[in-house]
Amino acid sequence: MITEIGIVAGEIWHYLDQHGEVDLNVLIKNIDKPRDEVLMSLGWLAREGHVVLQKLNSEYKVALRKNA
Repeated sequence: MITEIGIVAGEIWHYLDQHGEVDLNVLIKNIDKPRDEVLMSLGWLAREGHVVLQKLNSEYKVALRKNA
C-alpha cells in the first residue's frame, strides 16, 4: 500500500505542477485513483511540506508549495 500511495503522490505532484492551484474535488476527480488513495497521498505530500492546503469557505484549495 505504501508504494501505491507514493505513486499517487507523484501523480498529484505532476498534476499540480501542470495546473497550479485547484479545488480538492477537482484534484480527486482528475487523478484516476480511488478517493481514499488520493487523500492518503495528499496527506503524505502535506506532511512532507510539498503542498499547501487552504480552506476557503466550504472548499479546500491545493497547490504546490513555492520555494522560498
